[in-house]
Amino acid sequence: MDLATVIGLLATIGMMVWAMYLSASGNLMMFYDFVSIVIVFGGSFTVVFMKFTLGQLAASGKAVGKAFLFKMESPEELIEKAVQLADTARKGGFLALEEAEIPNEFMQKGINMLVDGHDADVVRSTLEKDIDLSYNRHGTYISIFKQLGDLGPAMGMIGTLIGLVAMLANMSDPKAIGPAMAVALLTTLYGALQANCLFMPLADKMSVRNEEEKNNHLLILDAVMGIQDGQNPKVIEGMLRNYLMSKKRVVKSDEA
Repeated sequence: MDLATVIGLLATIGMMVWAMYLSASGNLMMFYDFVSIVIVFGGSFTVVFMKFTLGQLAASGKAVGKAFLFKMESPEELIEKAVQLADTARKGGFLALEEAEIPNEFMQKGINMLVDGHDADVVRSTLEKDIDLSYNRHGTYISIFKQLGDLGPAMGMIGTLIGLVAMLANMSDPKAIGPAMAVALLTTLYGALQANCLFMPLADKMSVRNEEEKNNHLLILDAVMGIQDGQNPKVIEGMLRNYLMSKKRVVKSDEA
């Protein structure tokens, strides 16, 4: 579980509710308006339905889970596994890798191609295409949440205009001014909350995860190509540590 996402979301909701509670002297229902909810949230989702396919929308619902529950191998773990595989291949050939336990599916695919005897160009082009397709596919899911974030304030403005029209059309009726003004103000509030406290932060976290996954896949690609070239495991390790922060790039055998 990504505690940063969970803590950030809960803390944001908590602070907003606390601020509303204090400003309304405990009457939180003051900030509830069904019409405003329909305009902002309902309007945002229906517009997004026009922009993307049902398949993309369904897949984005699963993809957002990466912001909360996604467990990704660290680059250090991938480097350690790559060095083990390189050592195994150096001692017993590519066929010795057939029985290796590889938790990462992308790394497993690359090693399977080595075992099957594919040329280096085929292995590289296949893995690079997989990286690009995965990155672009996840980019579409991220775009959906960014669109929801962008639409929140826009729908809030539409709701505000609707409320103002209703208010101005009933200036002679004092009882109608209050509900119309509530729609006008609360839609703006809901739109701002939707964008800045929910969908845009989730889209940004998904973007971070997408970049991390691409970085890991590029690391794996270099590892697989190094193994296929028959490079020394220590050389492969040193090369792969360029993917780490500078303070973590020292090869383990040289750290003592």
